[in-house]
Amino acid sequence: MKKIVVFMLTSFLFIFSSVKADTIKLGILEDETGNFAIAVVPKIHAYELAVKEINANGGVLGKKLEIVRYDTQSDNRRFQEFARRLIKKDKVDVVFGAFSSASRESIRGIMEKNKMLYFYNNQYEGGVCSKTTFMTGAVPEQQFSTLVPWMMEKYGKNVYTIAADYNFGQISAEWVRQIVKENGGTMVGEEFIPLDVSQYSQTIQKIQKAKPDVLMTLLVGAKQASFYEQQASAGLKIPMATSINVGQAYEHKRFAPPALENMYVTVNYIEEVHDVIKSGEFHDKSKDYVKRFRALYPDEPYINMESANAYNAIYIYAKAVEKAGTTETMKVVEALESGISQDGPSGVVTMDPKSHHGSHTIFLIEVGKGHKVSIPKIWKDIKPYWLGESGCDLANKADYSQYTPSNPPKN
Repeated sequence: MKKIVVFMLTSFLFIFSSVKADTIKLGILEDETGNFAIAVVPKIHAYELAVKEINANGGVLGKKLEIVRYDTQSDNRRFQEFARRLIKKDKVDVVFGAFSSASRESIRGIMEKNKMLYFYNNQYEGGVCSKTTFMTGAVPEQQFSTLVPWMMEKYGKNVYTIAADYNFGQISAEWVRQIVKENGGTMVGEEFIPLDVSQYSQTIQKIQKAKPDVLMTLLVGAKQASFYEQQASAGLKIPMATSINVGQAYEHKRFAPPALENMYVTVNYIEEVHDVIKSGEFHDKSKDYVKRFRALYPDEPYINMESANAYNAIYIYAKAVEKAGTTETMKVVEALESGISQDGPSGVVTMDPKSHHGSHTIFLIEVGKGHKVSIPKIWKDIKPYWLGESGCDLANKADYSQYTPSNPPKN
């Protein structure tokens, strides 16, 4: 009888292991609800679209991809709780997610401690140099190095920045200061605004008094977005520039004109790309992506740049696993460091072996009268040069830090 029980238990464990091995588990932590949900829901749907497509084509290493997802509700404590659950209980092979930089930083240490492969798929302030972390969104050396000089040449060299008061806004503002200085400009004002602020009369008065040529707006979340309607009502009429608004939470669609008029944004994708560009590579790729996306989610209000970053991330991970022949973290990292590329909604994204960030096509978006969108300039294949050139070389030296222009890697 004892032998039979042992045999049955062994058989059960074998069957359980076989079932587990039939799937590759993708942990996803995203704000399906909460302050950032407007910008995040398209990301969630993009993950699902990519997984559906890959599974329909045979999966990865003959296995289906399986999503294990938790709604983090824009709450960093929930991010930490669910990150541990994904690793310890769900036994996922990789984790994707987080919108805000504060959320990313709340879990990055957990991922690193547990040697969990982590993809952050958002535009952000840059500088993360982490052996087990990969970034598919655009960074300042791709967005600000193009946007700020263009705005200064067109409108003038006096710049005022308003930014969300946490690591994203603070480090992004540092990048703006540096690029303005390098291009012979002057910062005439700078203000950091808490995420829960939604009234901007005093801020608008300060901007009016400073009389800048260009207003950099690095505002995040539903509450801070109310600035745009308020500045329009106040008749501010100063050219605005940003790396996030329009491209993430589609304020140009949600708010009535003239709230976003005279806004310029550098993005690696937005839904209108194929409507504005009437033919060629970018038209075809964007049109195809939107068609496939809306076939699955016909009621999606807007397909933003973070959806493209999430979609690319799943494919980049899948290609790396195929190349590695395993889901074992460090072997997949090695494959990613070989320079994996994905031909996505806005062209080819290639992972940089040194910094673990992706190259991007950068579109300059202009929001004109009636919130009509145009694309006055395109920068092709802009690489995330700063981090690697500054001394982050993850292919040869492990690191788990975040650097800034004033605090670069120590060679």
